[in-house]
Amino acid sequence: MSYDQKLVLSPAPHLKAKDTVSSAMFDVIYALMPVTLVSVVLFRYYAVLLIAVCLVTAVLTELLFRKILNKPVTLHDGSAIVTGLLVALLFGPGTPWWTAALATFIAIGLAKELMGGLGWNRFNPALFGRVAVILIYPLFYNVTAAFASLRPYFGPIDTISQATPLAMLMQGADLLPLSHLFFAYAGGSLSETSALAILVGGIFLIYKKHISWHMPAAIIGAVFIMAMVMGENPLYHILAGGVMIGAFFMATDWVTSPITLKGKVIFGVAIGVLLMLFRVLLAPTEGMAFSILLMNAFVPMIDRVTRRPSFSEPKEKTVPLLKRPGVRKPPVHGVGR
Repeated sequence: MSYDQKLVLSPAPHLKAKDTVSSAMFDVIYALMPVTLVSVVLFRYYAVLLIAVCLVTAVLTELLFRKILNKPVTLHDGSAIVTGLLVALLFGPGTPWWTAALATFIAIGLAKELMGGLGWNRFNPALFGRVAVILIYPLFYNVTAAFASLRPYFGPIDTISQATPLAMLMQGADLLPLSHLFFAYAGGSLSETSALAILVGGIFLIYKKHISWHMPAAIIGAVFIMAMVMGENPLYHILAGGVMIGAFFMATDWVTSPITLKGKVIFGVAIGVLLMLFRVLLAPTEGMAFSILLMNAFVPMIDRVTRRPSFSEPKEKTVPLLKRPGVRKPPVHGVGR
């Protein structure tokens, strides 16, 4: 009797899942669709132009750097589209298109490709590009003013030039009703138009198991507690600004966030605390991007401190105190030298 069988050997791990990088990235795109659609409804062609510029710049930048670095093109994984869309959502609708293009170029070219590509970047690319533009804006302010005539006009901009909810808070103006911030409000960046839309997308990512609820809950919980301690309106701070987009889509980035559950909670709490310190003590209009980028630098240390030892890792033997060198046995009943 003969048997025609083949023994197939493959390296570990042997557990396989249906999820791929491409499918996960497109799930993120689907999760961003609610807030994207809300911003398009509120800001019309201004939002469409901003999103289109960032998407095109993201794709072209990845093609350019992949060509320069002599690496295969990876557009099919959808990571460039995700980064481009996130960069667009971080800007207000009145932002000049060249500013958004520059932020996207920095995000894809410097923060992602020059760091080694997808999976090797230390900082969140979209936030890195956004903050980089904020920091270098004074250097090309005159250039921006010179190209102001290139900004397209799609109608009156009364609805996009009003003060943002956070600016109203810092200026001591009358605060908006929380229902406006939760459902839809035409103020701030594209991602700040609807907390509900962000929440729907975040729940979708949790349902698909791309993120866990622990980190968003830690961030929002820390913001709530810190706001109460500082005498601020906690719900207003949560619904206004970039707390929601940061908690569900930025801080939870798979590459730049901790791996362990304990690490995710520590990471989230630290971001929430830093955010409130930035907002209240330093009085900027927003501190979410700076908080997340700052904590991105500590992710390796958080993972190292909170990691679980492997089953094969030998356990440290504990030596009883009395058997340690230099430790003397205490006298009995007070008798001794």
